[in-house]
Amino acid sequence: MNDPHLGALVVGAEDLQQRVGELGKEITSDYTNRPPLLVGVLKGAFMFMSDLSRAIDLPVEFDFMAVSSYGSATRTSGVVRILKDLDIDLTGRHVLIVEDIVDSGLTLAYLRKNLAARGPASLEVCALLVKEGLQKVDPDLRYVGFRIAPDFVVGYGLDVGERYRNLPAIYQYTGPLFG
Repeated sequence: MNDPHLGALVVGAEDLQQRVGELGKEITSDYTNRPPLLVGVLKGAFMFMSDLSRAIDLPVEFDFMAVSSYGSATRTSGVVRILKDLDIDLTGRHVLIVEDIVDSGLTLAYLRKNLAARGPASLEVCALLVKEGLQKVDPDLRYVGFRIAPDFVVGYGLDVGERYRNLPAIYQYTGPLFG
């Protein structure tokens, strides 16, 4: 894609698919005999969760949450709102939160506390990307795809102003920031 707002390639499409496959194998091994409920954090994690679920060789189930700590801004406000809650009861379930990116870690900490209160048998996190050096709290991630520089990135589900989610790779975003 020839777009003047896209900067350097951060993670290429082939590297993404290879790492997602590796994560799927690791999750399959760790969750043998206890298939997880994958909880996708919308909208950014939908592409990752779709590919990851196909790489897990277990009968997984899905549910989705939508949370916001950004609004239309590019930096977290620190205030988390649940925009769409889960449909499935978590009691006694092995829950794996599937996150696109961990920035400050505040949204994930809120989400983990909220879901832990619902009585799951286990609760772990699989994050595609972790921005280095920005976490205000230890995110305690079970599975991590890639650790990246703290740049604003788009592609593979990640957006700016709802654009660029459909890119097959992840790029630095160098254009105007909204909000």
